[in-house]
Amino acid sequence: MTTRVAIAGATGKLGRYAAELVEQAYDLELVARLDSSSPLEAMLDAEVLLDVTLPVVSPQVVGFAIEHDLKVLVGTSGWSSERLASLDRQVSEHPASGVIVIPNFSLGSALATAFAAQAARFFESIEIVEAHGAGKVDSPSGTAVRTAELIALARRDLGPVAAPHVDQRARGQQVASVPVHSLRMTGTIARQSVLFGGPGETLTIEHDTVSSEAYRAGILLALRAAATASGLTVGLESLVDLSPSVE
Repeated sequence: MTTRVAIAGATGKLGRYAAELVEQAYDLELVARLDSSSPLEAMLDAEVLLDVTLPVVSPQVVGFAIEHDLKVLVGTSGWSSERLASLDRQVSEHPASGVIVIPNFSLGSALATAFAAQAARFFESIEIVEAHGAGKVDSPSGTAVRTAELIALARRDLGPVAAPHVDQRARGQQVASVPVHSLRMTGTIARQSVLFGGPGETLTIEHDTVSSEAYRAGILLALRAAATASGLTVGLESLVDLSPSVE
């Protein structure tokens, strides 16, 4: 049995790569490639929509798919906690649909974010530095936003991180109290460092994407999970078991 997939944003770099993966997969069938000129109705032959468009376009595309009871996999940045709350309400009104939002399809990135959330309980000073290619249109990245929000959740009983001088522009943008610094540079694909400071020591959790191959496993895992999704699921870490295996 195959799952019929439509890709919105199919002419972008990630969309083209995802299309190749779908065409190579034994259990997936690519039935539509949508670009900026395509009518949204073009997705309706699919069972799952993969949205890899732009932050300003994504809510409209995803909303249309939900209203037509498609399963949706969102790989577009810009889905803040406020947007996700609105999306959750929309999905609840269409129980036949289901949405998975993945800020980063890299398994290594998901692990790094999970490790950062664990470490957040032990350090007061925490900052994020993320770097992407010069063509990335949004900042902070969706991965950085997700990481900061999970850090804040892990510290909900401890309070916000220590972030002095936040009135200075060079101190970055605060996301859930965590300063985030965004670099947009030619020659970079994706890198995120979460820096922790405590008395007499520092800790850095860093993930570096060196090629699009890093997204292969995550894209296929999420597409297959989306076929039976219900409600709203956020983060690749929600689809994999991150608990340590103890013999």
